[in-house]
Amino acid sequence: MGQGFGEKYDADEGVNCSANVHIEGVDAVRREVFKCTAAAVAMLVGSHALGATVARGKPLGFTGVPVSAGDALTVPPEYEAQVLYRWGDAVGMKAGSPAFKADGSNTWEEQALQAGMHHDGMAFFPIDGNPRHGLLAINHEYTDDGLLHADGMQAWSADKVRKSQAAHGVSVIEIVERQGQWRVMPGSRYARRITGSTPMTVSGPARGHALLKTAADPAGTRVLGTLNNCAAGRTPWGTYLTCEENWNGYFSSQEKPNADEKRYGLRAKGWGYRWHEFDERFDVAKHPHEPHRFGWVVEIDPMDPTQTPIKRTALGRIKHEGATTALTKDGRAVVYMGDDERFEYIYKFVSRDKVRPGGYAANKDLLDHGTLYVARFDARGYGRWIPLVHGENGLTADKGFADQGEVLVKTRQAADAVGATKMDRSEWIAVHPQTGEVFATLTNNSQRGQPGREVDEASPRPDNIMGHIIRWREGGAGSGDAAATEFRWMHFALAGDPKAEKPEHRGNIQGDIYGSPDGLAFDDSGLLWIQTDVSTSVMNKGPYKSIGNNMMLCADPASGATKRFLTGPAGCEITGIAFTPDRRFMFVNVQHPGETASERSDPAKPQAVSNWPDGPAGGRPRSATVVIRRKDGGVVGT
Repeated sequence: MGQGFGEKYDADEGVNCSANVHIEGVDAVRREVFKCTAAAVAMLVGSHALGATVARGKPLGFTGVPVSAGDALTVPPEYEAQVLYRWGDAVGMKAGSPAFKADGSNTWEEQALQAGMHHDGMAFFPIDGNPRHGLLAINHEYTDDGLLHADGMQAWSADKVRKSQAAHGVSVIEIVERQGQWRVMPGSRYARRITGSTPMTVSGPARGHALLKTAADPAGTRVLGTLNNCAAGRTPWGTYLTCEENWNGYFSSQEKPNADEKRYGLRAKGWGYRWHEFDERFDVAKHPHEPHRFGWVVEIDPMDPTQTPIKRTALGRIKHEGATTALTKDGRAVVYMGDDERFEYIYKFVSRDKVRPGGYAANKDLLDHGTLYVARFDARGYGRWIPLVHGENGLTADKGFADQGEVLVKTRQAADAVGATKMDRSEWIAVHPQTGEVFATLTNNSQRGQPGREVDEASPRPDNIMGHIIRWREGGAGSGDAAATEFRWMHFALAGDPKAEKPEHRGNIQGDIYGSPDGLAFDDSGLLWIQTDVSTSVMNKGPYKSIGNNMMLCADPASGATKRFLTGPAGCEITGIAFTPDRRFMFVNVQHPGETASERSDPAKPQAVSNWPDGPAGGRPRSATVVIRRKDGGVVGT
């Protein structure tokens, strides 16, 4: 999500009391720790498979693009980009989709058959192994009501609430490539929209829990809709994991929120969506358990349009930024997740059972059984995973956790209780495809260093408006087994401009500068792709003046070399990344082009900041998925 929105409305309940350590000393100590194991030495000097893989791929072989403050999408000259799927475009369902109306006058029924707003995380699923024919699952994170409705938030109504809900959720589209150009297939049997009112089922330890029961669902097993779908994941058995991030902003809380509501950032008037005025389930005073039904990872089978999406409660209830899946050495599933708010935590879930052959049908319950852990980043580059299990580590009935279901509904409180490390807004997490090393973006935290919120080794900079990327290797000796309960960590990059006036805004980046890293993904050769989300409230201003619009970069994890690959149009966030299996095509999302600092556009002046991608005659800026390819048909990134 646009960071102005997240920064403005963060709950900021957590306090980190770790010791204040100076960054130069911290990194020096940490490097020495990493040199203590042969595996870590190999990782750093490049003799590990990581270094060898990158060398063979001739990393960063493209022409880097300069920073930009213009209203255009820019890629290297040897590449080209095609706009594939914009807000309001036809999803391609058999029933068809009405045309997008540039004045915002589409009805809520029409919006439910069209691409939602604010594309975010996504994944590509080839059909029958064909890299030129597949399904693209795409998140639609939130809405800008100034663009969504013809007159913005004037004359607020039930239909406007329904339209906003219809613009949330997920698209599943069938796409095919011919002669370098992709198109969305009409009349697809796979195509569907999942929205803020689509029926979903609940599974895992919190299914049927008293805290999930409502007047409309006394069993606590069925929920309407998924909201604020940010980053995503793709499982080894072929399903899509969509993640509910800032779901709290849709609820109007009680005038005096209780402790649990405060811990998740619920407020008396929410974030201004006004849904509670016409859909009372978002009025917490009337339905106090409804918020407990959001904040989950939702599993979707893209190949089966009849499948009911499933909220997997074993993975915990937080503001999920993503769900990146890996495998343990014995074949079990691991899901890495960040909680995107200041001073929140990083988690992983380890399944009880091994992944079975046979796709989703053979793994329907895999994410319902296992252990949820939260990370503690200790001093000198050591770390450990603490299990969030009822009856352990103080998670007992007398401490407010009656059973495992309550531990999961109150995941944040459980993580507080066991002493997890509070981070600087945990965003996307990526796992190296050969080494298993894990990278996580920590996008920023302007409150780091304030009294009671001191710096620590994992988050070493006060007023951390630039953010950083942290990396770790699982296992007490860096074994790389994702099932391990210990890990070794260090920083990969401290983002920022080396010429910045304040030391805390400078970076140690080896290559092109950037700030507020957010999206993160490895391609299968081991190149790391970094996407940024600088808030429009500070974009091209102050310390960010020399950084320009949001961008995507490519980095070599072995050397740290980083090069800018793409810059986005004015006011946008660059997010979402997926590849075809042969890496000849890359899919990237451009979210909220034209966003204003308030994140509420004036419907009378929709093009005040941007007219991308349709140009001056297009009416309104539109989030969109773009496809990027080398003009010579070669592998992307080399």
